[in-house]
Amino acid sequence: MKPLVHHRGRTIPLNRPNIDTDQIIPKQFLKRVERTGFGQYLFFDWRFAENGQEKPEFVLNQPQFQDASILLAGPNFGCGSSREHAPWALQDWGITAIVSSAFADIFYNNCLKNGLLPIILPEEQVQALMAQAEQPQGLWLTIDVATRTVQTDNGERLGFPLDTYAQESLLEGLDDIGRSLRLAPDIQDYESRVAPRVNTLS
Repeated sequence: MKPLVHHRGRTIPLNRPNIDTDQIIPKQFLKRVERTGFGQYLFFDWRFAENGQEKPEFVLNQPQFQDASILLAGPNFGCGSSREHAPWALQDWGITAIVSSAFADIFYNNCLKNGLLPIILPEEQVQALMAQAEQPQGLWLTIDVATRTVQTDNGERLGFPLDTYAQESLLEGLDDIGRSLRLAPDIQDYESRVAPRVNTLS
């Protein structure tokens, strides 16, 4: 997992509520055993017609958003099944952070465990950002994980909640396994001082 300290990126306005994980990554694409390669199937049913051609009206297919890295979404993003492939697909496409007024709990936690930052802002703030992102000039945001803030280019700074454990994990680029491995010397020291148990049931 890569550290996430600061990030500046163009936003993608996807102003739809209740976007579920089956829309984020449809079930027929969950057979891969790696975490990579899912980005090509992100929002597949919205991005592509039945003949396989891209739908030009869908936001991810529009040229100005090809290098965008921050997704602005409607409330209750990531609802539905608990598939971890959803954050994998978003990251693989190039998304670093998602801004919404509400996330499904399991999806929110899956994002943090994979280094994808879910940012919760009040709905009125999300809609204000959405309106700016939908303008021809678009909207760029600067994210500061250390201060838990999002800043627009006009200087507006918005704070978002993030618990200390998740914040430290993002800043240091450590998932749960990585954090445990940091304690390996202490674990080994403890094991060397504790006598092994003798099996007396034979």
